Amino acid sequence: MDSIHTSASTQKAQVFTLKNKNGLTMTVTNLGGKVMSLIVPDKNGKLADIILGYDTPEEYINGAPYFGALIGRFGNRIKNGKFSWDGKEYQLPINNGENHLHGGPHGFHNVYWKIIPLMIDGNEAVKLEYISADGEEGYPGKLRVTVTYILTHTNDWIIEYEATTSKPTPINLTQHNFYNLAGEGNGDILEHLLLIESKYFTPVDTDLIPTGELRSVANTPFDFGKPTAIGMHINESDEQLKFGKGYDHNWVLTKKDNSLTLAAVVSEPKSGRIMEIYTTEPGLQFYAGNFLDSKDIGKGKNAYAYRTGFCLETQHFPDSPNHVHFPSTILKPGEKYYQKTVHHFLTAK
Repeated sequence: MDSIHTSASTQKAQVFTLKNKNGLTMTVTNLGGKVMSLIVPDKNGKLADIILGYDTPEEYINGAPYFGALIGRFGNRIKNGKFSWDGKEYQLPINNGENHLHGGPHGFHNVYWKIIPLMIDGNEAVKLEYISADGEEGYPGKLRVTVTYILTHTNDWIIEYEATTSKPTPINLTQHNFYNLAGEGNGDILEHLLLIESKYFTPVDTDLIPTGELRSVANTPFDFGKPTAIGMHINESDEQLKFGKGYDHNWVLTKKDNSLTLAAVVSEPKSGRIMEIYTTEPGLQFYAGNFLDSKDIGKGKNAYAYRTGFCLETQHFPDSPNHVHFPSTILKPGEKYYQKTVHHFLTAK
C-alpha cells in the first residue's frame, strides 16, 4: 500500500536501535529517518555520542530540522526553486532566501518513514521506505525510495539509497548528521583534522548557489589534500569564506567513475576518533556549523554553539538541474537510482 504524506502531528514517532559487538550503537527515528545518536569508542575505549541532536524523537518535530536527517528529493540548493525539463518549467517551494533547500519545508527530513528492522550478513540494520507523491513539494513523478542503514561488526555504518520514479525528476539524496568526534556538546570542531580527496570545488554566489565554475583548491583555504585543522584557514579574508560565513561548499571528489572510493577522513586529536567516508557520489558538501548560535538546545540541555558540529554530506552538486555540465541528477522511468556511502570508524594508535 502506498504511504500518504502526513504531518508530524498526525503520526507516532518510533525509535530503533542498532548495535555491534564493539560497542557502537545507533538510534534512528522514523521521523525523517533521523539518526538520533551514534555512540563510538575513543582510543581508550570510552564511549561518547558524536551526533548533535535531541534526547527524544518528539523534540525533533519542533527542533532544528536537519539534525541527523535523510534529505530529499534534492539535497542542497536549487536557484530560485526552478528547473526545466523537456521544455516545461517547474517551481519548487522557496525556503532559503530566494532559493529551494533540501527538498523544501516538507522534504524527506520532515515526513514519517516506514522502518523495517533487518539482519544483513549477521549485522543489525533497518530499511526505511517512503513513497513521495507525484507533485509533492513541486517535484514531478511518484518516487519510491528505500534507504538502508547497516551497522557492521567492522565498525562501518553503511547507507544504501535506492529509488524509482514514474516521471523524470531530479533526485539528490543525502544524510545530514552534525558531527563532533570529541562528543556532542564537547566544544567546537576547529581542531578536528580534515582530509578531502578533491582538487576542485564549486564556488558560490552570495546566496550559496554555484556559479558553475569548477575551481582549483590549490593555494586556497579550500585545499584539504592533506589532514588540516578545520580552523586553520576558516577565518581568512577570502570571498568564498565570507559568502559561506566559513566553509559551506561542495567539493568535487577525485574519482573516475561511480565506484565506492574514499571521499574524506576526519580525526579528533584528543579522543583519537577517526571517521573515514567512502562514497559512490561525485560531490561532498562540507559545512562547518557556521550558523549554529546556541539557540538549539540539544541532548542533556547542551546549547549547540557556533561551530560545535560539522557536516560532510555525500551527494551530487548543488543546483545541478540548472548546470548541464554538472553530473546529471535526473532520474527517468525505468531507471534505478542507487548510491552508497560508508562511514568507517577507527581510533588512532
